[in-house]
Amino acid sequence: MNAVARWMGLRLGRYLTVTANGINTAWPMDPVRLAACLRPGDVLLVEGVSRISTAIKYLTQSTWSHAALCVRSPVPADGNEPQCMVEADMVDGVRAVGLSMYQGLHCRICRPVGMSADELQRVCDFALQRLGEQYDLKNIVDLARYLLPQPPVPRHWRRRMLALGSGDPTRAICSTLIAQCFESVRYPILPLIETVHLQDAQHADSVREILHVRHYSLFVPRDFDVSPYFEVVKPTLAAGFDFHALAWERLAPQPELEATPTTPPRVPRSR
Repeated sequence: MNAVARWMGLRLGRYLTVTANGINTAWPMDPVRLAACLRPGDVLLVEGVSRISTAIKYLTQSTWSHAALCVRSPVPADGNEPQCMVEADMVDGVRAVGLSMYQGLHCRICRPVGMSADELQRVCDFALQRLGEQYDLKNIVDLARYLLPQPPVPRHWRRRMLALGSGDPTRAICSTLIAQCFESVRYPILPLIETVHLQDAQHADSVREILHVRHYSLFVPRDFDVSPYFEVVKPTLAAGFDFHALAWERLAPQPELEATPTTPPRVPRSR
């Protein structure tokens, strides 16, 4: 039975990762500028176009459906494209890919702030140690949740629906793997904040915020975008944007329209 379920899961996984019908109107990222701007430890958010991406964007109410972690410099050193990004794929599992994987897609860079070089390396090493891990495709329930592009579930249940199934959604939802990487060094993404009122001798009433770690299975790609601890980096601006250098299309002068005389309305005379 496990072999049959795994075969069905593999077929279902391949179906979900096929590009969905429709047109992606978002602005694609320039790969050259993207490679020049990315650093190890950066999170790359991607607006995917597959069937599963459509469902994830609906469930998370966000533009972003996929996330990958930069683990080494993406700039080619010997002419070959470096496998600089670690991502979790439904069919292939945790893998290292190059930036060409996201060619023509809308992307966003989210950069953690305040981390040391050693901490960034530990985050990258955590991701590299998980290369080759596979998603258990025999969990049909874990995959079937994405068959409907817009599943009819209440809004406050949508995030938890992403963690439904086998209890190990890391291989299916890429953002949970990256959340584990940052939790390994206790770097916050969107922690649960508890406000505590303290009474002491020096301050009559002081307030302290205590952070609680949110379980990694509940993280989605948009959390890195809205997190107050990640900086949004735009390669176009980082490369030195100058709007004066833009080449605008020259429009042909429009002929002036002659003013048509109008007759003022007649005002009836008072008797």
